[in-house]
Amino acid sequence: MGFLGWIVLGLLAGGIAKLLMPGRDPGGCILTILLGVGGALLGGWIGKTLFEVELGRFFEARTWGLAILGSMIILAIYRLIIGSPSRRDR
Repeated sequence: MGFLGWIVLGLLAGGIAKLLMPGRDPGGCILTILLGVGGALLGGWIGKTLFEVELGRFFEARTWGLAILGSMIILAIYRLIIGSPSRRDR
């Protein structure tokens, strides 16, 4: 998968992770792409390490599943570290 494929996968996986984990997040589209690409990399590492499954081609279900799983983990960590804007205003 090329560079553009990673960006598209990251954007979509990050967006799906945000839909699956509702709540207010600081950040916009660029942050979603970065979290998604990082999530795809993390998901690939988790799949290879724990399940002995590697990321496949762009349209394979395991690629998307691992990328979304990794994006959700990174989004949860991001929320713990940064927190929502409403908590910082108090």
